[in-house]
Amino acid sequence: MRRAGRHPAGVFAGPRTGASATKPFWIALIIGFLVQGYKGLAWYVTYRRWNLRRFVETGGMPSSHAAAVSALTTAVGLAQGFGSVLFGVTLYFSLVIMYDAAGLRRAAGRQAVILNRLIDEHFVHPEADTQRLMELLGHTPFEVAVGAILGVASAMLLSWIF
Repeated sequence: MRRAGRHPAGVFAGPRTGASATKPFWIALIIGFLVQGYKGLAWYVTYRRWNLRRFVETGGMPSSHAAAVSALTTAVGLAQGFGSVLFGVTLYFSLVIMYDAAGLRRAAGRQAVILNRLIDEHFVHPEADTQRLMELLGHTPFEVAVGAILGVASAMLLSWIF
């Protein structure tokens, strides 16, 4: 019979306290900011001008939401164990967020494109009475998958480094 303290780190570990308890949060936050920052820099490299909105806008390649939540889920799994209740909860919410990014928000972005086109074509002065809708809201399933892969790989790397 094994004693409680003899299990490999993270497999059957009990609740964490102190700095190690928030490590998954910080990993997810760092990954989310890095991926979103990449999108802003990629815009600059492509168009040779800064668009500061790209640093905070939703949509585009890769999904920073998918990267952050998959990094969180991976970090929780590594810290608490992949059989823990906390891992199951974070996995569930991560899947909901990624489904929403590729499904609902993407559909809303497509509708915004159509509505903006209608406004442009059917109003004499569209800018006077209307405001254009934000079109880049969601992600393609590929953008979500790339974000998720980046999140998992980055969380594993950061967990190994720190």
